[in-house]
Amino acid sequence: MVKERFKRLTRATVFQIGLAVLALGAIGYEGFRLIGFDGASAGIAAEAVLVLVVFGWTGSYLRRVFTGKMTFVEQRKRYRKAYDELTKSELAAQFESMSEEEQIRLIEEMEDNKEALNPKTD
Repeated sequence: MVKERFKRLTRATVFQIGLAVLALGAIGYEGFRLIGFDGASAGIAAEAVLVLVVFGWTGSYLRRVFTGKMTFVEQRKRYRKAYDELTKSELAAQFESMSEEEQIRLIEEMEDNKEALNPKTD
């Protein structure tokens, strides 16, 4: 559920997450007060919980950085795959629209260019 909700992380979503963390602190403080902590102890306990949440969040971010599972990297991979598929289909359609003579001439030209780029050394 969390992955679906935060799939597109916009500024508004980040702002909402920040407000949720702030609200979590206030709720934690009041929760600790309800179970018997005095004001200062409840504040320290709520702060400790928030620090653990931030450490967990930072740890998950660092894990994504080191494994290459960041949003930008994933978007780039999807874009590149779609681009490559589109390019291949467009080139195939253009090649099929050519006459047989043009296709043969293009293939020969590509082979000549390939040999020029990779000369054989004996």
